Amino acid sequence: MGKREDGAPLTPPPGESPIIVLVRPQLADNIGMAARAMANGGLFHLRLVAPRDGWPQERAFYVSSGAQRILEAATVHATVDEAVADCHRVFATCPRPRHVIINTLTARAAALELRAINAAGLRAAVLFGPERSGLTAEDLARSDTLVRYPLNPVHNSVNLAQAVMILAYEWWIAADETPPRRLETHGTRVATKGELENFMSHLIAELDACGFLRHAPKRAGMVRNLRHWFQRGEVTEQELRTLHGVVAELSRGRMQRGRPDMKAPPEEGEE
Repeated sequence: MGKREDGAPLTPPPGESPIIVLVRPQLADNIGMAARAMANGGLFHLRLVAPRDGWPQERAFYVSSGAQRILEAATVHATVDEAVADCHRVFATCPRPRHVIINTLTARAAALELRAINAAGLRAAVLFGPERSGLTAEDLARSDTLVRYPLNPVHNSVNLAQAVMILAYEWWIAADETPPRRLETHGTRVATKGELENFMSHLIAELDACGFLRHAPKRAGMVRNLRHWFQRGEVTEQELRTLHGVVAELSRGRMQRGRPDMKAPPEEGEE
C-alpha cells in the first residue's frame, strides 16, 4: 500500500467510550466512511468482525477523510463473541422487529445509556450488521439491548456509515453544551434597548422633518410599526451606527455626490 496522510490527531479520551463493531462489513468504502462518522461524533474504538475482503484495505483509508488513525487502531476478530468478550454491555442496531423480549432504545436514549455505562467505568460495544442483510438472530443473541432509529416508516433504509453517523451524533450531542440558538456578531455586540431607542428618536425626528409622517391620523401607527420592526431582531451596535449614518445622509437632502435634486411630483390638487 502507498504512503498515507497522517490524518487528524484523533486520540481517545481517558476512560471508557463506546466501541463500534462492524460485523462482516462488505465494502472498504463503508468501513472508511464509518470511521469518518465516528470521528465526527467523538468515537475512536473500531472493531471489525470477519470483513469480507480482509483488512487492511487502502480504499477505506482513502475515503475516511482524515480519520485514518481510527482505522490504524482498528482490530480484526473472527467472531462477534471474540469482538465483545471484554465488554460489559453490548448494544445491537436492529431496523426490523424481532420476536425477542429485550430492552429497545432509540439512538438518543442509547447515547444517554452509553454515557452512563462508560461513566461507571464499564465497557460497551455497539454492533452494526453487514450492508445487505443486517445482523442475524445469532448476532443479536450476543446483545442485551437493541437500538432502533425512529425514521420515516415508509422509507427507513440507511447505509452502514449513516447508521454509525446517527449514533455518533447522538453520543456527541448528549454531552455537548452548544446553545441551540445564538447570534454571530463577529466582533460587535447586540445593541441595548437604550441605544435602539436613541436611534428610533433620530429616525422619527428625520421622518417628521422630511414629511414622511405628515399624515397625523396614521402617524402613531406608522411609528409603532417602525419600532416593532427594529425591536423584532437582535440589532447590533455596529448595525445601529450604520443606520444612524444612513439617516444622517438622507436628511441632508437629495443633492448627494453631484447628483441633481429630483423635484418630487406635486400631490393631487397641487399646481
